[in-house]
Amino acid sequence: MIQIPKGCKDVLPSQAYAWQYVEAAARRAAEAYAFKEIRTPVFEHTELFSRGVGDTTDIVNKEMYTFLDKGGRSVTLRPEGTAGVARAFLEHGLAGGVLPFKAYYLISAFRYERPQAGRLREFHQFGCELYGAAGAFADAEVISLADAFLKNLGLCRVELRLNSIGCKHCRARYHEALKAYFAPHIGEMCEDCKVRFGKNPMRILDCKTEGCKRIAADAPRMLDYLCDDCRAHFEQVKTLLSEAGIAYTVDPSIVRGLDYYSRTVFEFVSDAAGAQGTVLGGGRYDTLLEQMDGKSVPAVGFAAGMERLLLVMEAENCLPPADTGAVCYLAGMDDASHAQAFLLAQQLRSAGISCETDLMGRSVKSQFKYADKTGARFVAVLGERELSEGAAEVKDLRASSSERVKFAELAEYIKRRM
Repeated sequence: MIQIPKGCKDVLPSQAYAWQYVEAAARRAAEAYAFKEIRTPVFEHTELFSRGVGDTTDIVNKEMYTFLDKGGRSVTLRPEGTAGVARAFLEHGLAGGVLPFKAYYLISAFRYERPQAGRLREFHQFGCELYGAAGAFADAEVISLADAFLKNLGLCRVELRLNSIGCKHCRARYHEALKAYFAPHIGEMCEDCKVRFGKNPMRILDCKTEGCKRIAADAPRMLDYLCDDCRAHFEQVKTLLSEAGIAYTVDPSIVRGLDYYSRTVFEFVSDAAGAQGTVLGGGRYDTLLEQMDGKSVPAVGFAAGMERLLLVMEAENCLPPADTGAVCYLAGMDDASHAQAFLLAQQLRSAGISCETDLMGRSVKSQFKYADKTGARFVAVLGERELSEGAAEVKDLRASSSERVKFAELAEYIKRRM
């Protein structure tokens, strides 16, 4: 039997309601801040990610799904959403339009890594991107949007962690300090970190290997090397968040896993679903577009992993009630009444009422059992008498009541009772 590829997951109709609930909350949160949806291709030219995401990252070095198309071109299934939005921003000349440019996305993305709870090879993200604003107010607005989204889902055990990784000028001094610190420990590091030492020593701080984590615990902090401008920017971000009533903790260990970040970086973390993990993360990336051969345009954004988010919601009992079936089930006793039930169902659907009729040739008793199992609130019974009177016997299964309702008034009756 053909089975689903490793690291992928089916979302069955009985589970899709929870995804739709979170996606609807994401759209509401983004649109409340005047962000509009953007949709980009599932695959892009590989160079986009090697230049945008960064060739020192694990994503580019180990995790991308890259292949040659029939024209011999190297293409890659997107491992994240920001690079594709940045490419679209440049390609369509949006820098010359009204700024700031605000966009959100709901996407599937792909990374070849070991599947685990909340981390799959095909995964899904909600993300927001803001281009054109360099000040701390933009950082605070994006973080505020993320905070509002998570709070609207009812999550309580989520904490905001905040850091600044400076600009390219102050980070150069920090890199030298890191190299001086890590140099005596190179022999104790994993092979990946030995490469990172030469290319980007900050990546060592993000290593998950226990030995490297232990070495990095006492490494110099970026906050101690911030230039005056970056320090002032970070202080203003903190002030704006405090004034908005958004609690945070400064965490110098946050560097994020992508090379394009600068200045503000942040993560919303939770331990509700086991070991502490990130449910949403982002930051500022003022040099990303420049790295992609565009002019320098400041940017800030975030992405939330849907799978991890749903696990945390389940652990905190924040998932909505399971989706029910049709609102109304129309049960026919014979061929003629079944035909009338079919026509009435079309009228109810046109009125915005979800309904079903029998498609399986079931008896009336079996139709009632089906309606009850699927969670229908109303059952409208049609037989010879009902056809002659032009009225259905409507049973409200929740109220355990029954009432005679004319066919022409059925939709209005159901709406009123609901």
